[in-house]
Amino acid sequence: MEQINRHQNQKLSALIDTLEQNQSLTLSEYEELITCRCKEATDILAKRAVSLRQRIYGNSVYIRGLIEISNICRNDCFYCGIRRSSQRCERYRLTAEQILECCEEGYSLGFRTFVLQGGEDAFFTDEVICSILSEIKKRYPDCAVTLSLGERSRNSYQKLFDAGADRYLLRHETADCEHYRKLHPPDMSFHHRMKCLHDLREIGYQTGCGFMVGSPYQTAADLAKDLKFIEDFRPEMCGIGPFIPHRDTPFHDQAAGDVELTCYLLSIIRLIHPPVLLPATTALGTIDPGGREKGILSGANVIMPNLSPVSVRKKYELYDNKICTGDESAQCKSSLSGKMKSIGYEIVTDRGDIKKPESDTA
Repeated sequence: MEQINRHQNQKLSALIDTLEQNQSLTLSEYEELITCRCKEATDILAKRAVSLRQRIYGNSVYIRGLIEISNICRNDCFYCGIRRSSQRCERYRLTAEQILECCEEGYSLGFRTFVLQGGEDAFFTDEVICSILSEIKKRYPDCAVTLSLGERSRNSYQKLFDAGADRYLLRHETADCEHYRKLHPPDMSFHHRMKCLHDLREIGYQTGCGFMVGSPYQTAADLAKDLKFIEDFRPEMCGIGPFIPHRDTPFHDQAAGDVELTCYLLSIIRLIHPPVLLPATTALGTIDPGGREKGILSGANVIMPNLSPVSVRKKYELYDNKICTGDESAQCKSSLSGKMKSIGYEIVTDRGDIKKPESDTA
């Protein structure tokens, strides 16, 4: 048995060496790296991911000011607490004035990136969002704006980009078409989601994708496809976090995802695409009090404290028990900074654009 384990560990170590050298593995190799996960492989991956990240970003952890602008959504995704058919979700929508007030507060706290996130709310037309973007850019020209507002037409994405949006985060959720169908209603299309991501990239956005770890029906083969998609697409940002069920969804009785597997995958993604901006998500902090610190120690380099009005934070409940008071709050930046310092990192509040490795910046 010991010989078998030694042989397996040697094989995993060789796969990690190949991944670090080539930033690529085959689908079957990614699947093997996932299914044969062990403490030794976890430790090697984390060490190399942190080394790579430090080579590019040093010990900086970028923070973004998250503004959750609406929990009204036209979609009915089976895993989401703000899905259209949820009867107990207390709906809200921020006004343009409220959004700008959040930016004002965030700017005074030192934030230089604002993330406007929300459900696919028909109220936020191109005209409305463009007006808000133009005003943010007028007031805070040194700031970047990230949008995370779901699927829109290419023409819409172009208008928002022209109005000043710098980045767009659209989680692909899964890179397997059949798995996608198990997580979404028939009126949603895997191929349209992927088209949106490619449209965003072609328009010129710094583009982010991402997926849930441990979502219902997910297999190691599905996760391998996610990793291969990230390898091929090479996003500027990649947001992954553990699946957490919500009590008012069809998946209410499903088990939550695994923090350790999420961190393992964060390390792998860092080796696949060394300069990627990689958040340690709120979901990690929800499922484990030290989850975000574990994410940073696995290769992540972004945290997104909440700038939303305190009165609505609990209402933007994508999953059960989402942390909505305390250290996830932008106002508690000093506490968050202390936690990062305790593990050897420093909070940075500038725009935090993606950087190229030194070997690429000759």
